[in-house]
Formats: sequence, structure tokens, C-alpha cells
Amino acid sequence: MSGKERSPRHRPWSVYRANTFDLSAEMMGLALSGNSQDPDEPVLEFSVACSELVTPSLDRKPTSFVAVSCTTPPQAFWTKHAQTEIIEGTSNPIYLSSIAFFQDSLITQQTQVKLSVYDVKDRSQGTMYMLGSSMFSVKELLQDKHHRLHLTLRSAENERVGNITVIAWQIEEKREQRAPVARLQRGDTVNGRMVLPVDESLTGSTAIKSKSSSLCKDPMLKAVFGGVMSRTYRFPTTDGNHLRVLEQMAESVLSLHIPRQFVKLLLEEDAVRVCELEELGELAPCRENLRRQIITQYQTIILTYQETISDLHEYKGPSFKPSTLKAERKLEFIPTNLHIQRMRVQGETGYDWTYDIVTIGAPAAHHQGFKGCGLRKLLHKLEEARKHTYEEESSAGFGSKGMTYQPQDVIKAKELIAQINTLKTQVCYYTERLSRAAKERSANALERTLAILTEKTRQLVTVCDSKLLSSAIVALAAARPQFSQQSTPSPSSSSLSPSSRSPSRSPSRHPTSPSRPATSPSRHVTPPEGSEGSKGKRASTQSDYHEEEWEKVWLNVDKSLECVIQTVDRLLQRDKLQSDSSSEDVFLLANEVPSNTKKESSPEVEKKSPGEWNEVLYPLLTTLTECVSLMSDKAKKALVFLLMQDSAPTIAMSLTMQYRRDVVFCQTLTALICGFVLKLRNCLCDSGFLRQLHTIGLLVQYESLLSTYGEELAMLEDMSVGVMDLRNVTFKVTQATSGFSPDMLPVITGNRTGFNVRVPMPGVMFDTLPREIQNGMLLRVQPILFNVGINEQQTLAEKFGDTSLQDVINMESMTRLSSYYDQFKEVLPEDCLPRSRSTTTLPDILKLLSQNVNAKKSKNVEILWQAAEACRRLNGVRFTSCKSAKDRTAMSLTLEQCQILQQEHAMAPQVFYQALDCMRSEGCRRENTMKNVGCRKYAFNSLQLKAFPKQYRPPEGTYGKVET
Repeated sequence: MSGKERSPRHRPWSVYRANTFDLSAEMMGLALSGNSQDPDEPVLEFSVACSELVTPSLDRKPTSFVAVSCTTPPQAFWTKHAQTEIIEGTSNPIYLSSIAFFQDSLITQQTQVKLSVYDVKDRSQGTMYMLGSSMFSVKELLQDKHHRLHLTLRSAENERVGNITVIAWQIEEKREQRAPVARLQRGDTVNGRMVLPVDESLTGSTAIKSKSSSLCKDPMLKAVFGGVMSRTYRFPTTDGNHLRVLEQMAESVLSLHIPRQFVKLLLEEDAVRVCELEELGELAPCRENLRRQIITQYQTIILTYQETISDLHEYKGPSFKPSTLKAERKLEFIPTNLHIQRMRVQGETGYDWTYDIVTIGAPAAHHQGFKGCGLRKLLHKLEEARKHTYEEESSAGFGSKGMTYQPQDVIKAKELIAQINTLKTQVCYYTERLSRAAKERSANALERTLAILTEKTRQLVTVCDSKLLSSAIVALAAARPQFSQQSTPSPSSSSLSPSSRSPSRSPSRHPTSPSRPATSPSRHVTPPEGSEGSKGKRASTQSDYHEEEWEKVWLNVDKSLECVIQTVDRLLQRDKLQSDSSSEDVFLLANEVPSNTKKESSPEVEKKSPGEWNEVLYPLLTTLTECVSLMSDKAKKALVFLLMQDSAPTIAMSLTMQYRRDVVFCQTLTALICGFVLKLRNCLCDSGFLRQLHTIGLLVQYESLLSTYGEELAMLEDMSVGVMDLRNVTFKVTQATSGFSPDMLPVITGNRTGFNVRVPMPGVMFDTLPREIQNGMLLRVQPILFNVGINEQQTLAEKFGDTSLQDVINMESMTRLSSYYDQFKEVLPEDCLPRSRSTTTLPDILKLLSQNVNAKKSKNVEILWQAAEACRRLNGVRFTSCKSAKDRTAMSLTLEQCQILQQEHAMAPQVFYQALDCMRSEGCRRENTMKNVGCRKYAFNSLQLKAFPKQYRPPEGTYGKVET
């Protein structure tokens, strides 16, 4: 939710004109009033009301709606433009949906408008007849003093059947206060003031501060969203005024753009995994068989990803996946029916608020099917299978300690690999920086860079000083074919080790590093069980030898770093004492380097000129880099081997589960990115939100209406895992390289351990962000999911099945939501949150939500209402989902919109259900059904709807049996 109070001096958006820059001179007559800079503003909007309607049957009052058609000369036929909602049983209906003509309508003053009033005899069957009609021209409406026409309705037999009133919405202000922009010439005056033409390109900053960013014209949103559909309404308020409501629905190019990137990253990650396995070197036959088995499984998955990438790039359809294709294999990574729904609310007192909700079909592996089992059960089965394998191997006493690992060991191994990769890259980077600082003879840069290099190197050494890693190295050594012959030190090992260059680092003596104790905890590893006699002694000896060799490797890194530190200290000290050092001084300094370092230096280096610090440091930095590379590669191979051993028994099940998880996560991630882009753009001028964003992250709340019965139970399992996996996603806002749309599309990097989404933003917008965000701070998200089934299947689940999954999901999310709010209260002031007219405080909402979550109540939809309100009040992003995001989602979405209008904008309570039916029958979500299944009907039947809570039932005539 975003918005800003409007100054009383400015007109509210209650009369509409098009952007005059885009219109012909003839269209200037349509510019009644309003804001010419508002691109969502229609050219013309009017409301209609009927009175004294009569039907042939005097004992029956009409159930009517108005169909609006238009024609513009020289066109000789009528084109249907819009229609109002149906109002039952009254001769004097006042329609809430207004008729809007936007810029693409191409109307002129000569456009003729025909109003046809229909009497609906049976809404469910759609039987109706035309009661009467009337016509007027746009010019007539504009030339009327009050922009109001009273017309007579006449039947086909030319008999009077009632009256119809047309009201063009405008504010009563002097027209001379706003001269048409396109007509202004140099020297023209408005209200006695000189007016100069303004170049449109200079109004960019005004657009940034506008109260609502346009889906159609805003450069950032236009790059991401398209296919915008709009509907307008006028609702009365409790104080006698009217709300102007613009409802919009749009697709997103991200539906395809994100899956293409995501699958490519998965392909690269799995290809790297195969390379790591290939690079393990020669293994004993039994281990080699395991490796071949795993590589074969990965290659199958890689082929699948390659096919998917090809299919996604060949796809030429619309930028959303219709619900009828949700089980299509080629499109399974694309979210189903992903749209964004926007409601813009403006009042006559000048306020302007925007509410956005992302709608998505339940993120689930529809193509793979469900068979009563979703991701939560699959993960549990995989965990049980691994536990069973571990217990079997432990009881059988297989091999060395390295053969079986606890689940926490596997998690730790993956963390170690990620840390080693990151730290190795950082050490190499800062080594180059140190060398550059030495070349430039910059004492400050040398000192700063050395401090960072020291910190990163010691972190890497600490990571590698791990008991788990030590045992993995021993296990890898034991898996070599020549293990039984390894009773003496390996020549290749000692030749590669930097210790071979320095006598002070012999295997028998480990010098104490100033930064760590001489004895490593990883040296004391429990000998493998089942070893006895000479065989046990030999294995123990070999194990000790490999551990000592490994300890030498990381101690060499420590010692190499110490040499660099000491040399830099001496260089800096000498530089401070003698700024004009002679060549002899530097030559002596080079000779002061410890003996082990001296051996690294060539005679040519020692003869270099005294100003070349880099010549002194270069050999030491080279040694450090080699030691770090040796240690990192050795550690990585051992950990890869550990993971290989762990995954081998369950590799087929693991990769099948992972593929399903990838599919679900991709759909969830795509929706998240849409929501993030929308929220960031809408709240660009909300300093409280931006502070909250970079301090505690963004709250994202998924609302699900899936039942806990049959296939939908498995869908809910999939979705719950997909939503929780969003905790591994971070965002980074960057400045776009250009205003070209492709340069403003989000870019994903990372792997399954964690994905980062880079969101480009036009420079003028980027400059308004807080310094923390501009500097590249990673922005986190806190995902929560609340589910309440509402259909007839949920009735079965509650009576004969099981609702425990729903209960667990809601309780988990309640805990995370409370934790997020507690974190907010600790570090941020309340004024960061949006204002609300509600008398219920946020703590009270959370308390009520907690009570409802823990209550045993059938179809407790209050959970959904309170969770949605809490999300809005906490500056969160809202998502709504059902099986296809088409039918139940439409009911929930329209209900939420009407609740917002009543709670936050004082919509008159007596029109609540009329407004609800109006949105459901004539709003954007009705068109969503057409986009998905080619029919403007919700996929419900009368029997189903009896099981729905009454607030989620559509009006008669809007539903029927259709494909879902």
C-alpha cells in the first residue's frame, strides 16, 4: 500500500482527461479538468443511472444492466465498449461501475454513444431482452453546463420505458485555471501570469514523486508489466462523497524471463558438480562405481535442463501461462496465470492510495503429478532413507569414519564448500590489491589492504581447521587405489606443499602461529570402529599421516601470511623513518626478510631499485596464493568426496526431489520478484518503508485457498516448501545502464545455496534511494504463508480427512510474523509504518490472528483477512493463490478490495455487497477467466458454492461448468 496526502489546492482525480501531448487538437474539447501528467487518467468517464423503468409484466420489477456501444464517423457500425453490473429488482437502479474511455479508445467529439438497457429474466441461464435504448454524442455531454444528460429510454416499438441519466465526472473549478498544454504558446497567460512551454523530458522528477506509478507509462514498471486491463467504479462514502476506484490487471514479462535465467543457473551448478566429481582423481573400484552412478544421474538431469532452456526460448505465446497449460512439461517452470492486481483509490478530499496484490496459481509441480505426495512428504522420505542408510552402515561397521555421516555433517560440508569458495576468491582479490598498492608505493592503501587480506586469510584457515574436513581428507586418501601401499610420505604431496621450500616447516615440527595455538583440534580424530590388530594399527598410522599432511598445508598458509605481514611492517617502518631511503637501505631491507622468505626471492629482485616495494612482496604474495589454492582445492575435493559418499545411496530419489523443488521454487521466485519491483517503485518516496527494507528486510505474505484434500493437499505441500525457500533469496538494487527496457529487467545470480536478484532502476529514481541501498546492501525477505481451504473438498477434509498440514503451516507462519514484528519494534519507530483509519491496532490484529490460528474452527477465513491486514500494516507484499489463480483467487481478491474500501476509505456499508458483486461481474478478474479458458465464467457450480463461505460466492450468471 502506498500513497500520499494531496494538497487541498490540487484537484482530485475525479474528472478525466488524456495526456494532451498524445492527443489531436480536436480531442482538446474532452479535457474537462484533472491532471494531464497522470497517464492512467481516462479521456472521459461517466456514470449512468436509470429511473422509472417499466417491464411488460407489471407485477415484476426489472433486473437490469446497461450495455454501452459507440461509433465514430465515418465508421458505420456499433462497437460494444463496456457494460455495467446487473442490479436486481428495482425500477431505479444506480450503477456503481462507471464507463471509462482511455487514450486507446480513439473517441472524438463526434463519437456517438448508445446506451442499451437490458432486463435479465434468468441470470443463471443468461436469458434477457432489451428494455430500451437511447443515444447521445460526446460533444453534447461536454457542452452541457453541468456535463449531465437526462435521456428517455425507448423500446424497439418507440415506446417510452423509462429514463437514463448520464453524468460526466468532473470537479467544479474554473476551466481557465488549466489551459490545454499543447495549445500554450510563448507569451500566453493563465490567470494573468506568463506561461512558457515546458519540454516534457524535464518532468521526470515530478513523475517520481507522483502519488501512483503508472503500469502503462512508468519506465521501470513498463519494462516488467504489460497487457494492462482497466475498470473504473464510483462508490458512495459514509460522508456523502464518492470514491473513484481504478482497478487494473497486468501480465509480466518476468513469467518467462526469470525461468530462462533460473534454469540456466541450475544447469551451470549441476555441470560444476559433475566437474568436481570428475576432478577427484583416481578412486578405488568400489568408489569409482559410486562416482559413475552419481555422474550418470546428474547428466540425465542436465539433459532435462538443456531441453527446458530450449523450450523456454522457443516459446512464442503470451507472457503468462494459462491455467489450461499448468501441467504442460515444456512450461513447468513458468508460474501459472501470474498477474498483478492493482486498486487505485482517490477521494474528493485529495488522497490517493494504491494497493497491489500478485496473483499466482499454486506453485506446484503439476506436470510431475501428485499421487498423494508433495514436497514436504518427499523431503521426509528422503531424510528417512538417509537415516536408514546411515544406521545400516554404522551397524555393519563399514570402512573408515569417513564412510557415513550424520545429516548435520552434510549440511556443514555444504556450508564449508561455500565458505571456502568465497574466502579463496576474496584472498586472491586482496592479494592483487596489495600488490597494486605496493607498485603505487601507497602506504595507506598497503596498510588497509593488508588488514583485510589478513582477516580473510585467517578466516579461511579457521574454516579449514575443521575436524569434519580432516576426517573427509583421511576418507578420500583411504579411497585411493594405492592406499594400502601408502606407508611412507607421498613425494607428490611434499613437492606440492610450500613447506618443501622452507626447512623450518618440516613435518616433525609445526611452528606456532601467532594467531592460533600450535595444536589443532582436528588432529585428534577418533580411529574408525572395527579396526583391530595390525590392520587397525596400519590404518591408524596412515590416518595420522594424512592428518599431519593436511595440518601442514593450512599451517603453511598461516606462515606465508606471517611473512607477508612482517615484510609489509618493515617496509612501512623504514618508509616512516627514511622517506628518502637510499638504494642501499632498501637492499638491506630485502636482506632482513626471514630466511625462508629470502629463498623465495630471486637475485634479480634483490637488485631492483629501492622504490619498488612490489619487487620485495611479489614472491611472498605468490607463495601465499599458491598455499591458499593448494589448501582450498584439497579441502574442496575432500568435501566433494564426503558429499558423494553421502548422496550415493539415495541419489536417484534426491535428484528427483530436487528437480521438483526447483520447479516449485522457480514459480514462487518469479512471483516474488514481480512483487518486489512493484513495492519498491510504489514506495520510492516512502522513507519509512525504505529504512525498514534495508534494516529488517521485506515481509512477503502468501495467501492460499487450497483444500487439504486429494491433489490439492500435495499442491499445498509443494507450495509451502517453495515459499519457505524464499528465505535464501536476497535483492540488490542497481542503477540501470540505460533507459532501454531490457536493461531494466531483473538479473538472477547464485545457486541453490542462495540466489541474489539484481533489480535495475533508472538513474533519476536510483538517486532517491537511501545510501545503504545505493551502496549495494543485500535486502532480505521474510516469507510467510497462510492457508484456509474454502471449497467443498475442504468440507470433506474437515469431516473425513486431515487438516493438520494447514494447521502446522499457519502456526509456523504466525511465529515468523510475530518474530518479524518484534524485530521491527526493536530497531524501528512506528512512524515507518503506513497510517490506517482502522481503530484496531497492529498488536491487536496479531493477537486476534494468533487466536484464530490456534482455534479449531471450520473454514476460518478470518485468518486470511487478518493476515492480509497485518501484512499491509507492516509494509509487506501480498500474494493470493489457489489452484489456478482464476476462480477462488478472484473471490478473495475482490473481497479484500471491498474490505479495504470500507475499512480505510469509508465506503458506505450499505453498498458493500453491491460493490462486491459489481467487481466480480464486471471487474478485471472476470476478464482473467476469459484469458485463461476462453469463457467469462468462474469455474463453480451451484452445489459447490453451497460449501463456500457466503463472502466468497459470485453473483448469479457469472459462473458455470468450464475447464480449469
